[in-house]
Amino acid sequence: MTTKRETILAAVRTALTNTTGVGTRIYRSRVEPIAREESPAIVVEPLSDNASQNTSLPTLDWSMTVRVTVIVRGAIPDQQADPIIQSLHAKLMADLTLGGYAIDIQPIGVTFNFAEADGAAGEIQCDYRVMYRTSVANLASL
Repeated sequence: MTTKRETILAAVRTALTNTTGVGTRIYRSRVEPIAREESPAIVVEPLSDNASQNTSLPTLDWSMTVRVTVIVRGAIPDQQADPIIQSLHAKLMADLTLGGYAIDIQPIGVTFNFAEADGAAGEIQCDYRVMYRTSVANLASL
């Protein structure tokens, strides 16, 4: 049995299937560089996951920051990434519970990184806060 965290990350990846311009080039926590022929692509990864016990009930309320990075190559990377970002955002906001696994998902912000690779390249990082709940004793269930 996997934790709710892992289930939510898998749900994010699944929700992003067929994002405009990306198709199936969606990766989980990929550490190897994206080759030119693999871009545009999306990488989904957790950044942090913080718990609090807000009630006397045996539950933990979690707030996980998930980064969805769009990797593009082109003369104006942010412009090339714009329709991809619009599509991924719409897909994530279509079901704020991610199939019933989360309490809510909220956009946090976007960071732009540009580099000279084998041509102009951009990494546009879209951060989201995913809130969910587990039991105190079991990270896989409520």
